[in-house]
Amino acid sequence: MRLSHVVPAFIIRKASVDDAASIASCMRSAFEAYRESYTLDAFADTVLTPETVGERLEAMSIWVATTESGEVVGTLAYRLVDAATGHLRGMAVRPEWHGKAVADALLSTIQAELHRQGCTRITLNTTPPLERATGFYRRHGFVRTGRTRDYFGMPLTEWAKESPAGASLGAAG
Repeated sequence: MRLSHVVPAFIIRKASVDDAASIASCMRSAFEAYRESYTLDAFADTVLTPETVGERLEAMSIWVATTESGEVVGTLAYRLVDAATGHLRGMAVRPEWHGKAVADALLSTIQAELHRQGCTRITLNTTPPLERATGFYRRHGFVRTGRTRDYFGMPLTEWAKESPAGASLGAAG
């Protein structure tokens, strides 16, 4: 008997204000395991509410991975810092969707979008509790820049990925 591995289907698309509650729910689900490792203010700034998702939609482009029924199972936002640099924020995947390529698809989609807009550098920030995320970013070509700043009483470390002019910012193998 041959067993096959079925990967659940999801769709990557740009988010709208109608997605705010589902994005907030996804973020809470993704970060709940880290609540005790964050300061109260850092956790509140990381895990958005439907209202703060709306504010982020005004400042950034938010993308979501959704099931066919419309449930948000992953999210990632970006903004242009300047003509050559994009900044990522708010990568979150529901725990039950870990290992199903949601984060890979979100990152690849955003990298392609930033490359299309002329970016040759992408930055993001992480906190110490997010060891799994830092491993993910490292596997995708991001390196620590050496810059760390205070994030509501926690260290926030900057990571960056650069590509030569004209080269793709696609995912590393």
